[in-house]
Amino acid sequence: MSDQQISIDPGEKGNANLVYILYLVSLVIGITSIFGVILAYTGKSGASPTMVSHYNNQINIFWKALLYVIIGAVLTIILIGVIILLAAVVWYIVRTIKGMQALSADQPIEDPGSWGF
Repeated sequence: MSDQQISIDPGEKGNANLVYILYLVSLVIGITSIFGVILAYTGKSGASPTMVSHYNNQINIFWKALLYVIIGAVLTIILIGVIILLAAVVWYIVRTIKGMQALSADQPIEDPGSWGF
């Protein structure tokens, strides 16, 4: 079997890959990120330390992106809200792609709780 195979088995690399894919798909179909974060929460138990770092990264991406979007939506009354929303989308995409790259290289996420890129 290939390491890039998509799987819903929480202990496998394919599950974390599926979560990253669901996050990217959520840019078009918003609800898939909710399924992704549920898979990330369920995948943490019994996973290797490398996989736990990816699941923690995915959970942080979800909640921080949600916070950025809420703040941006509230502030759309003034122009800064639109800028925050655009920055949130860029941040979300970059964090997700960097996570996918680290996963494919079998590397843990160095600081999954980071607020930056």
